[in-house]
Amino acid sequence: MKILIVDDDPRLRDLVRITLERAGFATLTAAEGAAALIHARREAPDLVLLDIGLPEIDGFEVCRRIRATSEVPILFLTARDDEIDRIVGLELGADDYVTKPFSPRELVARVRAILKRAGHAARPETLAHGRIALDLRARICRIAGTEVALTATEFDILARLMAEPDRLAARPALIAALWGAQSPVSDRTFDSHLRNLRRKLAEAGCHHAIETVHGQGMRLGACA
Repeated sequence: MKILIVDDDPRLRDLVRITLERAGFATLTAAEGAAALIHARREAPDLVLLDIGLPEIDGFEVCRRIRATSEVPILFLTARDDEIDRIVGLELGADDYVTKPFSPRELVARVRAILKRAGHAARPETLAHGRIALDLRARICRIAGTEVALTATEFDILARLMAEPDRLAARPALIAALWGAQSPVSDRTFDSHLRNLRRKLAEAGCHHAIETVHGQGMRLGACA
């Protein structure tokens, strides 16, 4: 099992890393939110240990962005013990909390318990719709068995739509899910990614893969 540790305190990061490696886990580390998001996308960890008080992109926002495309278990490791913080974190999709200072033995027990629960849940590693198939771990898109090269953002947009293929997704909701509620990303930037995604899908044979419902949003077409 591979665990991503995200904390801006190098001493605490090393303590958690050593603790988990002694317990038999492989680890990845990140000191801030942007690096954490890159690792979460590229390395597909089995669990994310996430501090709330990160510089620039805080833990809540990192959790929100990870949850846009992944159900990987998230354990908040935080100095905050306020009830509001716990509620916000759980509503964003976190699985549990450990408050600093913590017992290394308790941390390992919490990690193992979350991984055990996650092992019984049917977390999809692939999504399929019509001729489109997404490998979420390898981040590969295939249409009728042929690989289609997508950028990270194009892949995330498609994955978000394929997760709920029959539901209309409004543009503001998609932007918030992909970049965060307070993101400065404009509609024009999003539309550029969407236009490129549609072109690539059309070139691969899915000419109406993404349908737009005027004034409401977009959803997947048949792509049969």
